[in-house]
Amino acid sequence: MRAQSTRRDADANRHHIVSAAAAVFARNGLDAPTREIAHRAGLGVATVYRHFPSRADLVTAVVTDRVHRCAADLRAALADPDPWSALSGTVRHFAARQVSDQRLNEALTGFDEERRTHAAALDALVARARTAGAVRADLSASDVRTALMAIAAVRTRGPATVTRLTDLLLAGMAA
Repeated sequence: MRAQSTRRDADANRHHIVSAAAAVFARNGLDAPTREIAHRAGLGVATVYRHFPSRADLVTAVVTDRVHRCAADLRAALADPDPWSALSGTVRHFAARQVSDQRLNEALTGFDEERRTHAAALDALVARARTAGAVRADLSASDVRTALMAIAAVRTRGPATVTRLTDLLLAGMAA
């Protein structure tokens, strides 16, 4: 029984560290001090290093967590019976992540297989919205990707600019 309890504690600590690191990296960049991450997680620096011996290990864990969350968001969007809600919600989630994860975005490279899966999900969302007549008949997944790149390009201008651009882009996509 003790080993199971210890394992649960270790899993909880790992989760707290990854959550804290995501917040700290998003705000301060990938070079943020480990002590700040430990403090935010409510743990000691040694505990952080026990779980993540190198900064690269911690960054990988944070990025992997973000990629899995994105995949979960896309699965939820694909399950949404309203094609416009699914597509526009996906674009809005992306825009929100661009603002909240500004400094973390630099680490979101690699993950080629996951990117292909995410791209296929976006293709399906656009096709479904087009078939339902919820978006312009000439809207392509490439158009939506271009809109997402535009959102990413203005993320440093703040939430109001990102929200306004997102609203304008979605209005241009709608039927």
